[in-house]
Amino acid sequence: MKRSANPAIPALTLDSRSACPLYRQLYAQLRRAILKHSLPEGARLPSTRALARRLRVSRNTVLNAYEALLADALLVARRGSGTHVSLSSFRTLPCKIPVVATPPRKSFDLWAALREAYFPATSVRLRDPDGNPLYLHR
Repeated sequence: MKRSANPAIPALTLDSRSACPLYRQLYAQLRRAILKHSLPEGARLPSTRALARRLRVSRNTVLNAYEALLADALLVARRGSGTHVSLSSFRTLPCKIPVVATPPRKSFDLWAALREAYFPATSVRLRDPDGNPLYLHR
């Protein structure tokens, strides 16, 4: 049984004279197309080689753009299946990053905060022969 045709990729234009790297330009254009639903969920993107040939850029440029979209959870890639627009990318709402007020400088101990962040209170604290702290996590 033959698969149905995939939607056409919107027109992509890259400016080699721009200060913005080519992969970032490609990333931004594909991201915009995904978020505007020009590329529907589940749509299969062309292979990195085919898209690089079409845009006349290095395959690494396309790989970097795809990897950035994968990191943003806008794409899903499976070996042998290709790269598809993520189904979950349309179900997640953009969230605002909360602004956290920094505590007053005199009451903030950076080393204590780092120690607690990396070594939870449930750890067992030991010391090596030189007196340096060792941590055993349960």
